[in-house]
Amino acid sequence: MHRSYQPLKPVTNRYLQQRWDQSSFQDHRRKVSSTLPVVDTKGMRTPSHVQLKLKKLQLQDERLSIIDRDNRLLASRLANIVGSRGLVDHRNQYHLRSLNADKRREELLLVSRQNQAIYQRITSRQSEYRRQLWLDDWERAERRRENISQYPRGLADKQVIM
Repeated sequence: MHRSYQPLKPVTNRYLQQRWDQSSFQDHRRKVSSTLPVVDTKGMRTPSHVQLKLKKLQLQDERLSIIDRDNRLLASRLANIVGSRGLVDHRNQYHLRSLNADKRREELLLVSRQNQAIYQRITSRQSEYRRQLWLDDWERAERRRENISQYPRGLADKQVIM
């Protein structure tokens, strides 16, 4: 019984129903295998200007022309070296020059003249401080402190510690 065909709907003849179901299934399988896709999944064609990349080719040509020019320059230099019998100019007698050396020198002279003038004004000026008055005031204050204090300062200096 387990190998017998079990139809989905109630039928009178199982054998015929099995044959019909099998033929309809075969027909369905044939139709599925022969169908064509409805949706186009191939993707877009790449535009020609994107495939060709003219700018990249132009840059590559420029790079190659620069390399060729450099190679020709190097070859001519090597030919000059070979033609000069190997003499090498190794002396570098270049004098270092600054474009603004004169301007800096003038500014330095101006600053030194201004400093000299300031120094002259400072040294020629008479001092406004009265040092002698300060010393006299200090001595007067010391005398007052000694007169007021109970223990004079001089005695402490004269004592010998034993």
